[in-house]
Amino acid sequence: MTREAESELQLENEHFRVTRWSIDPGGRIRMHRHAHEYVVIPLVTARMHVENSDGTSLVAELSAGESYSRPAGSEHEVSNRYSGVAIVFIEVERLS
Repeated sequence: MTREAESELQLENEHFRVTRWSIDPGGRIRMHRHAHEYVVIPLVTARMHVENSDGTSLVAELSAGESYSRPAGSEHEVSNRYSGVAIVFIEVERLS
């Protein structure tokens, strides 16, 4: 059985939503679509599996403290298939 990821909303105002995500080994964040542009700040160095809505997939190499951004409309599922420890990151969505 696949475990779902845990999320903790840390801040939300008229400009930003900040969420801390943790994906245990074997866990995932189900398929979802990002309504807003966002930045991811990995808190660990790990490999994360990404399954895109168009059926393509990739392995995302995360490096602790090295941020990256994605556009609004990104649609994917992310999972922790490769690590024996939790993948933890902060997601900052730009709401306005």
